[in-house]
Amino acid sequence: MILVVDSGSTKTDWIALSEDGEQIFQTQTFGLNPQVLSNEILTERIINNYELYKHRHEVTQLYFYGAGCGTEKPKESLREVFKDFFDKVNKPEIMEDTYAALYATTQREEPSIVCIIGTGSNCSMFNGENIEQKVTSLGYILMDDGSGNYYGRQLLRDFHFNKIPKDLAYEFAKEFDLTAESIKTHLYKMPNPNTYLAQFAKFLITNKEHEYCQKLIRKGLKLFIEHQILQFDNAHKVPVHFVGSIAFYLQEELKQLLKEYDLQIGKVLKRPIEGLVKYHKSYMMVK
Repeated sequence: MILVVDSGSTKTDWIALSEDGEQIFQTQTFGLNPQVLSNEILTERIINNYELYKHRHEVTQLYFYGAGCGTEKPKESLREVFKDFFDKVNKPEIMEDTYAALYATTQREEPSIVCIIGTGSNCSMFNGENIEQKVTSLGYILMDDGSGNYYGRQLLRDFHFNKIPKDLAYEFAKEFDLTAESIKTHLYKMPNPNTYLAQFAKFLITNKEHEYCQKLIRKGLKLFIEHQILQFDNAHKVPVHFVGSIAFYLQEELKQLLKEYDLQIGKVLKRPIEGLVKYHKSYMMVK
């Protein structure tokens, strides 16, 4: 059995395939970001899934694409977790989520820019053969322009600085516990602070017709375009693809802004898992 896995910080999609490419099951767990979660929490999130626990001794190959997997140390954490749980897997293949977005959106040998805007954000250039990244991510506190956690951070700051219009602030406070005690507990004492921040982006999207929300959405996406997409010299000559929930729900705003910057929008996918499975089926046929 082969497992193809796409993991953000919030959710993880799992699809099991037989050796001939037939789907056996599909399931979902909480996010498995090894940059912000301990091995104990990573293991707990896998064990608590019935399908994964039931089939753990049948999996022989595992292809994992995830947020927080850009360096070797977090990759090694996941390898330890997977080798203990899926005992028939000799060497789990672990790559950063950029590759999942790439395989799900691009054609073979098609130069393009591939962006992820979900809980976090990043951007890569695919030259038709290799991936190029000019900016090293410093994590959700310093980077992640335009992402869910960026918007959550801005909303919380504006609320406590009394910068949100009163009508909107009232609705915001009705929906969430915005006390300083609650916010600091989630940010400094609980796992997944980036996911905690990203949950507030839903409020922004739901109320995106409000003038305040429109300005904040535009500000975040412009920062992403200027800091990430425009770093590449040929940005105006290739399609720009997007993967992630924020990009998906704000795709009209993205299209408008990319047009203003004379950039060509490509595919916009909420999750890359279906395209990722299609890629692996194709890869299996080639092999």
